Amino acid sequence: MKFKKMHGLGNDFVILDARHEKIELTPERAAAIADRRRGVGCDLIAVLEPAEDADCAVVFYNADGSLSDACGNASRCVADILMHETGCDRVSLRSGAGVLECVRADGGLVTVDMGAPGLEWVQIPLAEARDTLNLGFSGEGVQGGTAVNIGNPHLVFFVEEAAGISVDRLGPSFENNALFPERTNVEFVQVMGEAHLRQRTWERGVGETQACGSGACAVAVAAIRRGLVKGRTVEIDLDGGRLRIEWRESDGHVLMTGPVAYVFDGTLKAL
Repeated sequence: MKFKKMHGLGNDFVILDARHEKIELTPERAAAIADRRRGVGCDLIAVLEPAEDADCAVVFYNADGSLSDACGNASRCVADILMHETGCDRVSLRSGAGVLECVRADGGLVTVDMGAPGLEWVQIPLAEARDTLNLGFSGEGVQGGTAVNIGNPHLVFFVEEAAGISVDRLGPSFENNALFPERTNVEFVQVMGEAHLRQRTWERGVGETQACGSGACAVAVAAIRRGLVKGRTVEIDLDGGRLRIEWRESDGHVLMTGPVAYVFDGTLKAL
């Protein structure tokens, strides 16, 4: 089975094409492929499948083999593959979060319409009714916490200095907090300017990653809701590079724009 290795700002993926040949990918097999010592190694696996209402469907597997409804960085990579195949500058992807519209942007970048964020506690989901703008957490260097669902659940903390946060220690504790029945991604964010943020991410089922596209979307929404930035477009610096996020006022959709990169092609001997 052939695969492509790609990344978006260092958030790396193994992409498998099951549009013409079915792939039996169990959670155990997905985790084996993602293993950085014994497999190909990646943060997430994206499997392309046929779709009737989009150019293709995409199923996302986290590095631990669990499923994820959305991945912004991987969606840009898949969209780039389809754009090269079709010669079109606009494609659509069917994901667990719905149909994502993707367009070619200036400078070889790709924009993905991630849809409207879920802001109610039942949409995150939370285990009980809470104010999603301030969940009331208190811990080492973090206070409050804002919850946003943008295809998957995110918990966003705004901190004094992102570089000083112990992501490896705090991330797992919040990911597995009982308030989040489906676990959660966790973002630690520093406000750098009126439209500029710095983000570090603990990704559910993966660990700390170089970048998280859906996380950047959640961060932008949380910052705008809390009045920490001006306007509805922000630049977000992640460990792997920069994303531009717009929370569009006309329809409430979140647009993410960023680069994609091919690493190599390969063949899996067995799944």
